[in-house]
Amino acid sequence: MPYLLSYGQTQEINRLIAHFWIPLVFSAIIFYLNYFILIDKFLFPKKMVQFIIINAVIIIGFLFLKEYIEDTYFTDLIKKRSDETNNGRPLFKMFVYIQILSYMAPLLFSIAIKSTKRWVKTEAERKEAINIKLKSELQHLHYQLQPHFFFNSLNNIYAMVDISPDEAKKSIHSLSKLMRYMLYETNEELVSLSKEIDFMKKYIDLMKLRVSDKTKVNYNFPSEETGIKIAPLLFISLIENAFKHGVSASKPSTIDIQMTYHEKTVLFTIENDNFPKKTEDKSGSGIGIPNIEKRLELLYPTKNAFKTFVKNDRFVAQLEIETN
Repeated sequence: MPYLLSYGQTQEINRLIAHFWIPLVFSAIIFYLNYFILIDKFLFPKKMVQFIIINAVIIIGFLFLKEYIEDTYFTDLIKKRSDETNNGRPLFKMFVYIQILSYMAPLLFSIAIKSTKRWVKTEAERKEAINIKLKSELQHLHYQLQPHFFFNSLNNIYAMVDISPDEAKKSIHSLSKLMRYMLYETNEELVSLSKEIDFMKKYIDLMKLRVSDKTKVNYNFPSEETGIKIAPLLFISLIENAFKHGVSASKPSTIDIQMTYHEKTVLFTIENDNFPKKTEDKSGSGIGIPNIEKRLELLYPTKNAFKTFVKNDRFVAQLEIETN
């Protein structure tokens, strides 16, 4: 930079070598010595005292070396500097301070570049670790949901075997189709909303086989292709929950399922009569809603609104997702 700033000015070759090229070589040595060796060996391991002492010795050594070179090879420049000093120009002490600052610049520059590079690398590794952790958690939740779904479905079919063997056979066939979807289609991060809707319809039809005529199931899904892609199996636990807690063997009950979408936002609402399980009832594992909440936290951390509440003795679950 000093050389470029002096461009166009008349410079003697000796002054150019002494004032520009020698300090430039010393600055390069300070920069690369710190960048490749000293910062990694002393600064990052927090050996600050050793780092400061080593650099102080190097800078002071270069100051004396520069003076020695000028005294030995550039005596005419020394005489001119002496004349300038005697004429009221900056004193020698000020000149030394400026020299020290000029050697501090490459030192600080090397620290800045090395620290920035290290921070970028550390940040990339941190994000990669978080990404791997999230994928692992999502995979675990996905595998947790499959046996949970299969377990509940088998319980429902088991209840039909003695009552209606033909319906039980039909249910097993329907379940095989649903499991094929869960095993082969839902391994992708995103599936089309239309496929997910088709899966939910088949599951609802399967569940309707085991409930009595006193239970009415109403559902309304978008019929046209939406073009929306969504994480698979987000809504099925809510439907399972409705059939598990919203159906009574002796009382009339109604399950209402509604899905709408606007642009890229999907709103899913399900209402059912509230028949909470008794304490001694251990059927199922109770992982449905916690599974949904955890998956939403991982997949749509700032793009979801999920709430459940009881209104007029009916349990309501609403899930709104903003897709990309």
